[in-house]
Amino acid sequence: MRFNDYKTDGFFDEMFTDEGLPREGAKLLIARINDLPKGDLRQRQQAAEAAFMNLGITFAVYGAAEGTEKIFPFDIVPRIVQAADWEMIDRGLKQRITALNLFINDIYHDQKILKDGVIPRDLIESASSFRKQCVGLEPPHGIWCHITGTDLVRGNDGTFYVLEDNLRCPSGVSYVLENRQVLKRTFPNVFEALQVRPVDDYPGRLFATLSHAAPGGKDRPRVVVWTPGIYNSAYFEHSYLARQMGVPLVEASDLVVEDGRVMMLTTRGRMQVDVIYRRVDDDFMDPKAFRADSMLGVPGLMEAYRQGHVALANAPGTGIADDKVIYAFVPQMIKYYLGEDAILSNVPTYLCWLEKDRKHVLENLPTLVVKAANESGGYGMLIGPASTKAEQAEFAKKIDASPRNYIAQPVVSLARVPVLVKDHFEGRHVDLRPSYTARTSMFCPAD
Repeated sequence: MRFNDYKTDGFFDEMFTDEGLPREGAKLLIARINDLPKGDLRQRQQAAEAAFMNLGITFAVYGAAEGTEKIFPFDIVPRIVQAADWEMIDRGLKQRITALNLFINDIYHDQKILKDGVIPRDLIESASSFRKQCVGLEPPHGIWCHITGTDLVRGNDGTFYVLEDNLRCPSGVSYVLENRQVLKRTFPNVFEALQVRPVDDYPGRLFATLSHAAPGGKDRPRVVVWTPGIYNSAYFEHSYLARQMGVPLVEASDLVVEDGRVMMLTTRGRMQVDVIYRRVDDDFMDPKAFRADSMLGVPGLMEAYRQGHVALANAPGTGIADDKVIYAFVPQMIKYYLGEDAILSNVPTYLCWLEKDRKHVLENLPTLVVKAANESGGYGMLIGPASTKAEQAEFAKKIDASPRNYIAQPVVSLARVPVLVKDHFEGRHVDLRPSYTARTSMFCPAD
């Protein structure tokens, strides 16, 4: 199986130039694949898929007619992000996340950015992700977003753009770590020769980040991973990261608040918890502070957090920076808080709460991507070129009814990479989610 017949079809391809020549960083990999015996790569693909199946590496898709539990999709051809590109991404995302952390802290304290008119106050106060319960909170070390996952796309000119920010409960890193292990076994010589940067120390770095967040600077804090349970779409990741860090995986029924302390119920009695890596959304964390009907929360948790007896990562309230309307103002945040121009640009964005933008969006629904401000995972979207007239009419009504809740963006001609399709290679569009941990600056690319 060779790349001789592979076509870029006019798209930016991360492994081949428009002329069909291998890019510098991909030459060794392409030569290695071209040298494999006939059928060998397909066998390796099948072996990798079997390994994922046996290891139970799955995720859930809510509402899928054919069943919710899926084996994580895997392609045997590695994606190569060259060092120069990664260094630019690294600098750009450090800058962006630093500004977002300052923004969250400002919003829940002095609100200087609102007083100075950089962001309209109404946008914050009308955001469903703004938590009044978090006003005045002081997270340990001033860190609100300990773990982030920023979605990047690459345009047809080869430029990387930020598609959206994920600061509440970003997921996906566990699949990267398992993916890397399989690929290293498949192409060991290529990994060594290309000096591929390691990611297998992510669990250790994550544990160091969480331990650093412990109140009072404890030397050996008790850290737990808090999952909503086995039916959550990212449950595999929750259990995987807890196992890799060597910490307990807990649900709400395992935790109780006593005298302002969070205690974990164990076979050896009750033990105080110092740091909770939460994978539970704000609304369901504490029925006393947020949704009273939550069956996933721990009553009194927010009061224990406010008193400084436990650390939560990420801090509650970080979702204000996930709002896709607020996303449009991140370049201004970077300028305001850091005095710098943004290294990574946003995708051009129309804000439907602005009359001029809304008019343009409603007139051009067939050519735009429309997104709800606080949805994630592809939910609440209209892909204009792939939509029907009825779907466009439905979204027009939604936008008119709640313009604050919608943005629109032009369709980005995404970069492609070769993937194995039966007995040949085809180009497929990709995005990129680097996962960052605060303090340790761990950067882990996830396709």
